[in-house]
Amino acid sequence: MASATKTEATKRAPAKRKTPRKAKAASVGLTAAECAPGDDEQFVLGPLAARVEEVGGTVIGRYRDPLGGTPLLFAVLPIDQIEPTPFQRDLSDAHHKRLAEVITKTARFLDPVIAVTAPAPGRGFWTPNGLHRLSAMRRIGAKAITALVVADREVAWQILALNTEKAHNLKERALEVVRIYRGLVAEDDARPESGFAFYLEDPALVTLGMVYEDHPRFAGGAYHPVLRRVERFSDSALADSAREHAARALKLLEVEAEVGRVVEGLRARGLTSPYLRSFVVARLNPLRWLKADAELPSPDDVLASMLRRAAKFDIAKVKQEELTHAGGAADDDG
Repeated sequence: MASATKTEATKRAPAKRKTPRKAKAASVGLTAAECAPGDDEQFVLGPLAARVEEVGGTVIGRYRDPLGGTPLLFAVLPIDQIEPTPFQRDLSDAHHKRLAEVITKTARFLDPVIAVTAPAPGRGFWTPNGLHRLSAMRRIGAKAITALVVADREVAWQILALNTEKAHNLKERALEVVRIYRGLVAEDDARPESGFAFYLEDPALVTLGMVYEDHPRFAGGAYHPVLRRVERFSDSALADSAREHAARALKLLEVEAEVGRVVEGLRARGLTSPYLRSFVVARLNPLRWLKADAELPSPDDVLASMLRRAAKFDIAKVKQEELTHAGGAADDDG
């Protein structure tokens, strides 16, 4: 049975992302001379340049991105005319203060932020990747900040793909995804959820993010392996899909309440492990019994099954040696 379960888990594991092969040197994109903007680029950048000037900014240059040829502006924006997007990771107090110290010491700001026009008319610009640099510049009292201004505002939704310098933990990823999701809903909730799969990465992160918003200590790592196998991006409108995720988040909290009861019962018996919660969730997971070629149930059916199983969980039958070999996410992974 253990061998079959292991084989099943191997077959059903999410596909790994393929790392692009290293390209031949100097074989992709534009030459330096080709990056000068032509008439078409000037047409695209004209309204964007006008927006920069409207808010009191200055356009320093116009060019075509050397990789994809995208028209871009290099500009200096008044610091009060640019805000971080509402869906990126939370501000690190220590990081932005340290950054402010370094910028002050060098008396140079050498890493421009990316900027896109804000959704509401007359609201200036958003930066999808410059929260700490912007906060550091504001901390030292700067009047303006340099920015690469992008005409296509959808780049703001691509923060998860662009922000690769620091690995997100599950909680950070889920909160970032659900903030992006709420931004998409606010902008146009009639669009299908499936159209934003690239930006959102994993539908389970939307559900987990909704839980983390109100329960920051939630141990989502125990449930993510279950949800990511059965949640799929929907072709329904974002408004409808958001309601489904919200209802699923509430059901997940019901399951967690029962799991918590079982975990406390095991602890009361003197059983210990940093993976108690993952052990219990794995025991409740109905997917572990499915054959490799079986059709997966809906996420709502899975959670309902877990809730029923939790109510019947026999704490007395669990032995310490079973916990010794348990793994997964630690109980404090949130």
